[in-house]
Amino acid sequence: MRSDRPSGTGVIIVSLLIAALLEVVPFPEAINWIRPEWMLLVLVYWVLALPRRIGVLWGFGVGLYYDVLVGATLGQWGLAFALGAYVMLAAYKRMRVFTSLQQCAVVFLLIGTVSLLAYSVQESVGRTSYPPYTILYASFTSALFWRPVCAVLRWVQLRFLVR
Repeated sequence: MRSDRPSGTGVIIVSLLIAALLEVVPFPEAINWIRPEWMLLVLVYWVLALPRRIGVLWGFGVGLYYDVLVGATLGQWGLAFALGAYVMLAAYKRMRVFTSLQQCAVVFLLIGTVSLLAYSVQESVGRTSYPPYTILYASFTSALFWRPVCAVLRWVQLRFLVR
């Protein structure tokens, strides 16, 4: 008999740690700017799949971890990920009924907005080393990877009974 108690927090954390590993895998410098935002993709999936469990606080915590991981200004990605989680919480019912192409477009816009917010924080403290239009490249590749990430994480959710 299945209980309605939340379970699978460890699986969620492991999926985020795997995404963190993908964030720091070395890429050639020439194509590093197209690296998908893996942690944000995984966070968005879990917000959509479990909106009563995963929310803004998780977004802030994952963002702070990402700040430490990449050596960014502390709180810059925390704020940005919290905003992304908030937007997904506000729109998760609509997002669930969108077609694949519509979901990819929403993910593109969400990741672009979150990255632009983080870029603005970096710009305000004088730590930018790349032009702002490069945000679009990572947002686009993240949108391309959205459906495969959803498929893998859905399988993980069903396999390990994450609820």
